Amino acid sequence: MEANFDEKILISQKVDPSFDESVLDQTLRIACYDEFHSYETYKKIIEKFGPVDPFANIVEAEQNHINSILAFLQKYNVEPPINDWADKIEIPNSLIECCEIGVASEIDNIQMYNNLLSYTKQTDIQDLFFRLQAASYNNHLPAFRSCVANHYSTNNDMNIVSNMANQEDIMAKMNEFKDLATKIASGEAAPAEITKILSSTNLSFIGGMLLGGVGASLATGMLNKDEKGEE
Repeated sequence: MEANFDEKILISQKVDPSFDESVLDQTLRIACYDEFHSYETYKKIIEKFGPVDPFANIVEAEQNHINSILAFLQKYNVEPPINDWADKIEIPNSLIECCEIGVASEIDNIQMYNNLLSYTKQTDIQDLFFRLQAASYNNHLPAFRSCVANHYSTNNDMNIVSNMANQEDIMAKMNEFKDLATKIASGEAAPAEITKILSSTNLSFIGGMLLGGVGASLATGMLNKDEKGEE
């Protein structure tokens, strides 16, 4: 399959003003490529496990997101990116791992739109990006977090949290991680806060799941930056 000429830009999910492509073109192509990624991931999960929630509902929403962006690509005469995700995605063997992927993906999506909006001048594209970001923040991310939380609150095999006093302690700590993930996504989390929560309990494993791969990498980056004394 033919590769995207701006593959590095698309994968980075960040606009590069020095790149030989207009900022407008970059924002729309990056958004479309990321929505392709989410759609193909959730579609493959459904193919493997059946039409399970929350993937069955969210995959339809992702298709609607793609259709909305494609309409804007056509309006502004921008070539759509090639959807080459189908052969790049590997699905884990458990639904809980899939929900963790969902958490990471939606946090990543929210962060991406923050970057794209900072470069967007057209009011109609701004409105589109705000709507798509709101769908991830208000609907998709909470659904995947609930999937993770429900798994650990109902699973009888709680070996990884065996030294916690009771289920109320577990859920309280998980809520802390949910709040932290939200702050990381909006850029409001302080390094000291991340350190305190992740080091205060052996639930850091679950915390990593709730934050997702992207949230965890962001947390690590913030902590490393703070240790170096950077602003």
